[in-house]
Amino acid sequence: MSKVLYAASVPIHLANFHRPYIQKLIDRGDEVWTLCSGDFTQPGTAGHIDFPLKKSMGAPGNFLSALRLAGRLRRSNFDLICVHTSLAAFFLRLALRFAGKGETKLINTVHGYLFDEGTPFLKRSILLLAEMLHRGMTDRVVVMNASDKAIAEKHRLGKEVVSIPGMGVDFSRLHLPERAEARRDLGLGEGDLLLLYPAEFSPRKNQGFLIRALKKLPENVFLALPGEGRLLDACRGASESAGMGRRVLFPGQVSDLGPWLSAADICVSASRYEGLPFNIMEGMYAGRCVVASRVKGHTDLIREGAGGFLYGFGDEDEFCDCIRTLSLDPALRAVMGEKNRASVARYGRDTVAEEVFAALTMLKEPVPTA
Repeated sequence: MSKVLYAASVPIHLANFHRPYIQKLIDRGDEVWTLCSGDFTQPGTAGHIDFPLKKSMGAPGNFLSALRLAGRLRRSNFDLICVHTSLAAFFLRLALRFAGKGETKLINTVHGYLFDEGTPFLKRSILLLAEMLHRGMTDRVVVMNASDKAIAEKHRLGKEVVSIPGMGVDFSRLHLPERAEARRDLGLGEGDLLLLYPAEFSPRKNQGFLIRALKKLPENVFLALPGEGRLLDACRGASESAGMGRRVLFPGQVSDLGPWLSAADICVSASRYEGLPFNIMEGMYAGRCVVASRVKGHTDLIREGAGGFLYGFGDEDEFCDCIRTLSLDPALRAVMGEKNRASVARYGRDTVAEEVFAALTMLKEPVPTA
């Protein structure tokens, strides 16, 4: 039996992406602990460590949290630490440095590096330096897209770099009702065009861009923004100030995205960067075409002109041109959607689970006891 710490910044990340892999560790007989900022529970785990973190790399409280965690790590003697998300990855590895790494293996799974060629030079340099500080602590870097793989290999951000096809999407949980019924429930007319972007309201997800761009599009174009987050109220206010209150829908956190996918005409994204985004893959599975920012993660999923269009990050005019083209051609939307449905099947959880689990562990299966 091995002692494993499975970590991320926030509980929702563990809940949305990692429960199946935590369960596989439990099922094979490992003693599994979880760690994040806040509470998280999963039956069968040995315990949970609350690791309070502010959403800022420079927050003094984060360094204090790392110092406190170091004592816990020193006493716990984990065989393997599997960490996800940039904030948790930096400060957990800092804590492990304080504690002394010893024989502990550490795997850092990257859900989109915060630095790339599109990041301002100073910020990129600081964040890259922070990652390089811990490369000697990192036994394996697991990446999900070509850009992050190139960055990790170029800067040797771990002792080895392994690619996976995302975390695997549970497409079986998407229950897609009949399209006409879903649109009727939302009050959409036959000539209305619905854009869908389910995401956390954060600077990275950039919902404000879509609200501003919507003003340049015809009155029959609507935008649905399911999700929660610290910028939700600001986006609501921006929508009202722009006179878009009727055309921008804020349904909050949605447990069943199926009706929204059925009602939507185009799935959109304004994100600054991604790992391999679930929201886009779910839209593809539902047979929707995609209009997304031309950034890593999106470029790995969408073949331009085949499953949708990519536009320059922050370019409202190019985004609106893409929407106008698709709004005038329902047949093109349907063809692109079918291509997406076919191409995204390889990212299903059932398809990738064993490959992902192998990348996230490094530990051999325990020898069965007599």
